[in-house]
Amino acid sequence: MSSRTWYRIALAGTGPAPAIVIASGAHLGEAIANGVRHVGRGAWAAAVAVPEASEVPLGESVGKHDVVARGVAAEMVTGMRWPLGVVPSFADAARAASLREGFTRHGGDAHVLEAMVEGPRLDEVLLALVEKLPAADNIEVKVLDHHDSAPTTDVFLSPRIDARKALELLDENDIELLHNGHVEVSIYLRAQHSTLRLTEHKTLVWISEDDALTSSVAGWMRDAGLAELAEFDTIADVGHFHWRPAATSPRKRLIDRLRRMGMRQVDSWKATEPS
Repeated sequence: MSSRTWYRIALAGTGPAPAIVIASGAHLGEAIANGVRHVGRGAWAAAVAVPEASEVPLGESVGKHDVVARGVAAEMVTGMRWPLGVVPSFADAARAASLREGFTRHGGDAHVLEAMVEGPRLDEVLLALVEKLPAADNIEVKVLDHHDSAPTTDVFLSPRIDARKALELLDENDIELLHNGHVEVSIYLRAQHSTLRLTEHKTLVWISEDDALTSSVAGWMRDAGLAELAEFDTIADVGHFHWRPAATSPRKRLIDRLRRMGMRQVDSWKATEPS
C-alpha cells in the first residue's frame, strides 16, 4: 500500500469563499483531486499548507477517509486562478492574490519576455504562440528533481521537428507536459536563436537574439489580452508548492513515455543540497 501525505487545501470556485479541507494522497495532486471530489466540480486549489498534527485524522479514521472538511476561509482573497501544477502556500496567499496576468521585459544581453497567464487559458495562449512562430525545431523536456523527489534533474530532447509536429506533441501530451509542475518544456528556434519556455512556475518565457521576432511575440501576447507591465511578480516570488495532476505519470513512467516519443536524454545533474 503506498504511503499518503496530508495537506490543508483551500478550494475556490464553488461558493463565495474557499472551502478548507484536510486531504491526503500519494502526492499533492492526488490530494487536490480528492478534495475537489469532496467539494464539487469546478473547484480549484487556491492555497496549500502542511497541516498541523492536530488537523490530521488519527486512529480508525486513517485509511477510511481521504478528506476532512474544515469549513470555509471567509477572509481569504483568492485572486487569479492558478495554472495546473503550481499553487501558493497559505502563508503567502494574501500576497499571491495580488498577482495578475500580464507580461514584462527583463534586462540582459538577450531579449527576454515573461508572461503569466490565468490557468484556464494558459494552454490556449501557449499553443497560439507556437502556432505563430516561424519555426519550432526541437522540444526539450526537463524532468526536475522534485518530481517524485528524485536525486537528479534529467533533460530530454526531441528529434528535429517542425511547428506542426511541435503543436501536435504539446496538444496530445498536455496533461503530462503542460499541467505538470515538476517539468519545464522549451521550444527551440535554431535559425532565430530563440526559445519559448513553459517554466516549472507556469510562466511563459521568451528568450531571443532576434529583435524583430521579439517585437512580434510581444504583440501576440498583447493580442492574447496580456498587458505589458513595468513591474512583475510571479508565483515564483511567493511561497508555493509544485504538483502534478492525479492523471499524470510517476517519474519513471513519464521518462519511458518521453523515450517512446523519440526523445533522447541529453543531460542530467544532481539535485542541489538544501543550504
